[in-house]
Amino acid sequence: MASKNEPEKRAVWSNKWQFLMVCIANSVGLGNIWRFPFVAYENGGGAFLIPYVFVLIVIGRPMYYFEMAIGQFCSRSSVKMYNVCPLFRGVGVGQIVAATCLCTYYCSLIALTIYYLIASFASELPWSRCWESWGSDCIDSMQNSNSTSNRTSGVSSSQKYFLDYVLKEKNDISDGIGTPDWKLVLCLFGAWTVAYLVIVKGVKSSGKASYFLALFPYVIITILLVHACTLQGAAKGIIYFIKPQWEHLLNPMVWKEAIVQLFFSLGVSFGPIVMYASYNPFDHNIHRDAMIVTSIDTLTSLIGGFTIFAILGNLAHNLGIEDIGDVVKSGTGLAFISYPDAISKFDILPQAFSALFFFMLFVLGIGCLIALQSAVVTVICDQFHWNFWVVALATCAAEFLLGLIYTCPGGQWMLNLVDHFGGTLIVFPLAIAEVVAIFWVYGLENFCWDIEYMSGKPVSFYWRICWSVVTPVLMIVIFVYSAISIRPLTYSKLNYPEEYIAIGWTIFAFGVLQFPIWAVYEVMCRSKTSVWTALKEVTTPFDWGPSDLTKRVEWTQFKQDARERRIKQVETSGHSYWREKLFILLGKYKT
Repeated sequence: MASKNEPEKRAVWSNKWQFLMVCIANSVGLGNIWRFPFVAYENGGGAFLIPYVFVLIVIGRPMYYFEMAIGQFCSRSSVKMYNVCPLFRGVGVGQIVAATCLCTYYCSLIALTIYYLIASFASELPWSRCWESWGSDCIDSMQNSNSTSNRTSGVSSSQKYFLDYVLKEKNDISDGIGTPDWKLVLCLFGAWTVAYLVIVKGVKSSGKASYFLALFPYVIITILLVHACTLQGAAKGIIYFIKPQWEHLLNPMVWKEAIVQLFFSLGVSFGPIVMYASYNPFDHNIHRDAMIVTSIDTLTSLIGGFTIFAILGNLAHNLGIEDIGDVVKSGTGLAFISYPDAISKFDILPQAFSALFFFMLFVLGIGCLIALQSAVVTVICDQFHWNFWVVALATCAAEFLLGLIYTCPGGQWMLNLVDHFGGTLIVFPLAIAEVVAIFWVYGLENFCWDIEYMSGKPVSFYWRICWSVVTPVLMIVIFVYSAISIRPLTYSKLNYPEEYIAIGWTIFAFGVLQFPIWAVYEVMCRSKTSVWTALKEVTTPFDWGPSDLTKRVEWTQFKQDARERRIKQVETSGHSYWREKLFILLGKYKT
């Protein structure tokens, strides 16, 4: 057992590949397969790739590398890392609130994939034909089962199956969201059970599972892509997906959607990246892994888009519909209505392709869920030093109970609400505060020295300019614009009752207000001093540096020597204050 003066020894990955695999499993998830294609389609098609790649370069990749680097440097979770600037500790707490919100509804999506995976083993796909109870407006999804001439005026059996049979969805939640469906509850329980079994032993169990979680989805998506490209109408669907709609580039909301998609896909500003990196050896090549993961994530999104729109192109061809947009549905509808509808029309083994598709979604979802849940568990264990498996069991059980709201007839209404307020709106102010804390309060120069000591290489101008200027300024501009132009939240073009909107804003406020609440707490803990002195203390690093005491001593000396050399260079050159800051930004001072 560690002494009071010696940090408790932290577990590490068995090898460098485990860390890379868990990062890929975290970043490559459901968002790449069912969220990215629709977001791209809605926001300019091929033209969306321009803002997407741009924000990847100036926001996504810098944020990903920064979170990897700081987690590895201090070997702490996303809350403990704020020992670097205690005033901002509440930002880490707020990010864990957001991660918890994501966990609750993300697992409900995984539960739906389990439901459909089981249903795929029926002798005939249950959504391929209409049931008598679904009414006369229902049209079979199965190929050539009946005439498709009136398809645009009816409702597909896949849509009826999802909304009326699986969800039993309500069109009005003013009288409540209903009671949980027992089948969905069992699927939700199964999803949380799998998640718990993977994370129960921390890096030992999640590391071993990472190879399968990261690599297996690529086997399935390759099979689906190859098959999809052989279908009639596939080329038209892919062209429809990548065809640029240039007028969208002038819409600031498109740029905001690009940032939200990046954060959702990469897992930036929710805690998992810092948590995973904290289990790395101190000298691990974090720069290489950040480049690999962010590149693979973007490539997977594109592959997912090609696969999905090839399938939708075939669906439009079979229905005789010219506009592919008429067969595209957003969010869960894309995954559980459009895809099943298209798969039911496959001539050869539709059950096999259905099982492959939904098993792929299950694996992708589990990989992301494990990352988010592990971040929550690690924060609690780092703070209170409780047994990992106990905390994992307690949090999984608690979030399973919270997730029951998504198994109710009004569950998709609640999923949309929590995603909007607890997963989308909340990420901007917390990510901005995170960057400000490290690069504007702790200081760009200090952080670059930390990275240089850890990696043995100076930090380039690209990272410096993005971290200190481009990334925070662009996020602030987009956040302010989105706040000014915010519109009332709707679900399927229906308005929410006011009390539900109030619940949404409460979730948002609970997450964001963690920052000022804990900031005040940190200052009040130093009440014996003046407010000014207390503010100085809470913006000064406390117990900060490498966890290894030998390395911490070496790091302290490294920074002291680097600072003295920089001061000497400033005095020799006669630089003014602003010229000194410019040279720090450019990385001109040699360490």
